Order: sequence, then C-alpha cells, then structure tokens
Amino acid sequence: MTYLLTNASALTALQSLTMTQQSLANTQSQLSTGLSIQHASDNTSYWSISQTMSSDNGALGAVSSALKQSSSMLATFTSAIEQTISVVNNIKNDLVAAQNPGANLTQIQSDIAAQQNSLLQIAGGSAFNGQNWLNGTVNGSTAGFQSSVNLVGAYTNSGGVSYISVTASAASLYTNGSAATSVASASGGILGATSAGYSSAILGGQAINVTGATGANVSNLTNMVASVNNTITQLETAAATIGSAQEQLTTQQTFISAMQTNLTNGVASLVDADMNQVSTRLQALQTQQQLGVQSLSIANQSSQMILKLFQ
Repeated sequence: MTYLLTNASALTALQSLTMTQQSLANTQSQLSTGLSIQHASDNTSYWSISQTMSSDNGALGAVSSALKQSSSMLATFTSAIEQTISVVNNIKNDLVAAQNPGANLTQIQSDIAAQQNSLLQIAGGSAFNGQNWLNGTVNGSTAGFQSSVNLVGAYTNSGGVSYISVTASAASLYTNGSAATSVASASGGILGATSAGYSSAILGGQAINVTGATGANVSNLTNMVASVNNTITQLETAAATIGSAQEQLTTQQTFISAMQTNLTNGVASLVDADMNQVSTRLQALQTQQQLGVQSLSIANQSSQMILKLFQ
C-alpha cells in the first residue's frame, strides 16, 4: 500500500542512516583520540575505575620522585661517612706513628688537627635539600634534629602514604649542627662522644692531643687508638644503617615502577580503543553510510510513482 503523505520506506531508511552516521561519528572520535571511553556517559563503571587508577598512578609518580630524591640524599650521606672513615683512619695512623720512639709529636698533632678540620668540613658540607644528618641539622635548624626520619616509600588508595623509617641519629657525627664552627665547638654524636678508656673525643673541647702523651702519660696513646677504633666501628654501623635504607629505597623504586606500568596497562585496557578494530569498523560504516544514502534515495523516489497513476 502506498501513501502520499507518509513514506514509511523513506522514514525507515532515514532512521537507519541516522544511526549509521552516529556510529560513524563515534568511531571517528575514537580514531582521533585513541579512546573508546572518553566520558562517564560512554561507560560509567569503566570510566570511574579508570579515573581512580589514573589518580593512583599520579600519586605513585610523586612517590617515585620522592624515592629518587631520598636516594640521592642518602647517597650524599654515604659518601660523606665513607670519607669520614678514611680521615679517621689517617688519625689512627698518626696515633700509631706517635708511639714510635723519637716521633715528632708536635708535627703529628698538627696533622691530626688538619684531619679534624677536614672532619668538621665533611660533616658541615654534607647537606642535601636542607637535610644534614651528619651534623644534627634538619631543615636548616639544629632544633629540628630528629632521632628518626620518615621517608616517603609507597602509596595505596586505601592506606594512603607509607614510610621508610631511618634512624638519622645513627649517622650523626656531631649533634650541634651549624653551631659547631670549630673543632673545639663540636659536641655529641659519633665524633664528639668520649669513649671508655680515654676521656677525649675526636672532635670537641676535649679533642685528642698527643703532645702531652709522654713519660708517664704515654699509655694515653694506646687509649687514643682504642678510642679511634671504637669510633671507626660506630662509623661502619652508621654506613650500614644508611646502606640498608638505600637498599629499601631501591627495592621500592623497582616496585613502584612496576606498579605504574601495571596501572597504565590497566587504564589502557579499560578506555583505550583498539585501533585495528576502529579502522576496520570505520571502513564498514563508511560503506554502510553510502548504502544508506542510496536506500533513502530509492525510498524517496517511490512517492513519485503515484504520478503515473494519473497519466
């Protein structure tokens, strides 16, 4: 049956063509953006999950940057401690040489004083971003010295930030920070503490002095060597403490990198478009569009057949 005012075939062809054009527009958008889900309206569940995962991935990026910064800071402290051990070994060598009969104690003491100044400079110059655990300075203030420091180590959406705790005081060569402007003014810490058997420290007001270790006092040299050996042991422990923290940071960096890769792949699997499928679909829809236009043209021509009834 044919109607003059209503062309059912044309309406059906138009509806089909409209749907094809909508699909074609969506496919072209996926082709240009590379995303199959761009907005919440495309797929509410997948879009929401991908947003959370992307947010977490961004937080992990901040954790990764913090880990790199902390690793560089600890590397600075490690280098300083290793150099400190080398200098303290030089002082130990001087103390051993001082026990040789006829040794020039004045010259030996002069060399020890030079080594002590080097220790002060090493500790004072080992600052990284306002942190200097070696001289008891945190954020540029001796008042801010902490026995332990929490370094950002990880992040989860449910648990928030977690930390790697490091005993900063274990690496402290002396504890009065920038206030120690000379060998005599340094106090506390590994180098400023006195040891059993001898009342003087390597640094501080009672710093070791070999010039008076003669005659009845010559046994003090043996005590000084014992004190220095004790200091070296403490420095090795400090290096081990920092080294252990560095190992944790390295492990976390590897883990965080893997997590970022997993999250990136997870987001891609949810919202990224498969370009092979998109390109194939685009060609099919373009062909379907052309056929739809022809179908609509044919349907529109059917109304003109009514005219032949009146000829």
